[in-house]
Amino acid sequence: MAALRYAGLDDTDSEDELPPGWEQRTTKDGWVYYANHTEEKTQWEHPKTGKRKRIAGDLPYGWEQETDEKGQVFFVDHINKRTTYLDPRLAFTVDENPTKPTTRQRYDSSTTAMEILQGRDFSGKVVVVTGANSGIGFETAKSFALHGAHVILACRNMKRANDAVSRILGEWHKAKVEAMTLDLAVLRSVQHFAQAFKAKNVLLHVLVCNAAVFALPWSLTKDGLETTFQVNHLGHFYLVQLLQDVLCRSAPARVVAVSSESHRFTDINDSSGKLDFSRLSPSKSDYWAMLAYNRSKLCNILFSNELHRRLSPRGVTSNAVHPGNMMFSSIHRGWWVYTLLFTLARPFTKSMSSDRLAEEGAP
Repeated sequence: MAALRYAGLDDTDSEDELPPGWEQRTTKDGWVYYANHTEEKTQWEHPKTGKRKRIAGDLPYGWEQETDEKGQVFFVDHINKRTTYLDPRLAFTVDENPTKPTTRQRYDSSTTAMEILQGRDFSGKVVVVTGANSGIGFETAKSFALHGAHVILACRNMKRANDAVSRILGEWHKAKVEAMTLDLAVLRSVQHFAQAFKAKNVLLHVLVCNAAVFALPWSLTKDGLETTFQVNHLGHFYLVQLLQDVLCRSAPARVVAVSSESHRFTDINDSSGKLDFSRLSPSKSDYWAMLAYNRSKLCNILFSNELHRRLSPRGVTSNAVHPGNMMFSSIHRGWWVYTLLFTLARPFTKSMSSDRLAEEGAP
């Protein structure tokens, strides 16, 4: 008690009453956090009890939740025509008791992207996700959008991208989400996307390099490079270079490269240990779809590591992630054999909502 008295935490009549200088607030998804105005910091645990709490139930009739220009949640009482930053449901909070053993790792293969972002408020943050009209990219974009971020779906097929935007808005009509054209197989398209994004005069807090192709027959892009290499790696490499100044200006910011464990099953060096550029964009006679994919994923990791080394001193971190073994998605559509393989494995794989990109995407 002496320690509590010294810290000024025993001046209240009940254990749930906040000490002087503290305020109780809520996030969009109903989690309670505590603001210490004296020290200008926030925390999830109650300053006296150490408990975490969440809101129970819906808002009372006539109330609506809004967000101000600073990204802070406030509440509108339409019946009495008044606004407040105090959640009317705070009197009915419940303790959040963990149902899993505390010794277990924080996230596992069953964790969903929405669970990873639980309790986080991304209001005011700008997120770009490539290949976001389906699969991992869509789930990542949706999770960020439903937690308040302004999300841009960077996609080649605008019809599918706009459909994805509509699906997200269908879950929350106030989500800040839009689609922009980006074809990684055309470097001019990458350049146009970067120019269009910069014209918006917004920051960029998270860039998720997710788009990829898999098991494609050999072909060259308009830029004369093998398609898998350009789409999976070089297009993203160019995109990051073009947006690097915006990322640094937005620090703290993060780049997330979606790689794969399959990067371990290839090499891009020749017999003497030197980089063999012909392996990155092979000729038709030297092409094997699986190897091309593996090499592109290895390039993702090498690029992410070097990017982190160069930009982390400027407040931009870079992470390469493995989304999960045999995750069922539409990436296998290039060849019917892979489609059959993924279909047979589907009951034993992770769902799209169980990816971990959001964990890596939070600055």
